[in-house]
Amino acid sequence: MQEESVQPQKAENQPPSLLEEQLAEARAKLAEQREQMLRAVADADNTRKRAQTEAANAQKYALERFANGLLPVLDSLEAAVSSADLSGVELVLRQLASALDKANIREINPAPGERFDPYRHQAMAAVESKTEPNTVVSVMQKGYSLADRVLRPALVTVAKAVEKPAGNPISDTDLD
Repeated sequence: MQEESVQPQKAENQPPSLLEEQLAEARAKLAEQREQMLRAVADADNTRKRAQTEAANAQKYALERFANGLLPVLDSLEAAVSSADLSGVELVLRQLASALDKANIREINPAPGERFDPYRHQAMAAVESKTEPNTVVSVMQKGYSLADRVLRPALVTVAKAVEKPAGNPISDTDLD
């Protein structure tokens, strides 16, 4: 590559009015570029502030849709309690299940015999059982998850192997 060199023109050969004209043009161009730069900085600052405000509002009102889904459930539950009608409570339970489903909240309710999953289940007790060890025997309380995150693990009883009674190590009756 060949470099181009720019030779400054000698001020002696040019009339003063031409130099003043060039200086005025350079100053005008500099002022224009400075104004463009200031506008770009201000625009970036406004964009940053707008994004912060939107993020704060999104966090503040994140549960709005979920809360709106639960309000009819609350109204129905209050009406069922005031009427003392059990069919109303069943209706409220269905409404609540529907609201949770719309919010992508799922039950964790393992069936007996299902493999124990420490990420989704919490073992509250271990009982001897003839079923395979580390399987769920019963559910004490259902768990719930939101998308892939466990909100509350299911509280379960887990099977453990049946222990054989310890034999007398001195006795020879257990010998084959």
